[in-house]
Amino acid sequence: MTAKAGAAKKLSLGKVLDLNEASALHTKLMALRGSNLRIDASSVERAGALCVQVLMSAAKSWEEEKHSFAFSKISDALAKTMQLIGVNYDHLLAKESK
Repeated sequence: MTAKAGAAKKLSLGKVLDLNEASALHTKLMALRGSNLRIDASSVERAGALCVQVLMSAAKSWEEEKHSFAFSKISDALAKTMQLIGVNYDHLLAKESK
């Protein structure tokens, strides 16, 4: 993804990304729109499909706006959930986390 100049903002995800968290996650992401974003998902212990969908939608929005959107860290639980529902997130991993 092409990125405009500027330092990346950071977002740390909580332990539980369930149905109740989806709206709050969307709000947090929209507040960061227009800037490069690094997401720390190392604390995620449980993730639902709706939150994964919110994250992937955000990734698409960032890409369309030519900003970087990357996971600096991703927990095994989130990675497993993404794999189980068929989401390829490899292109969203920061180079140093691969």
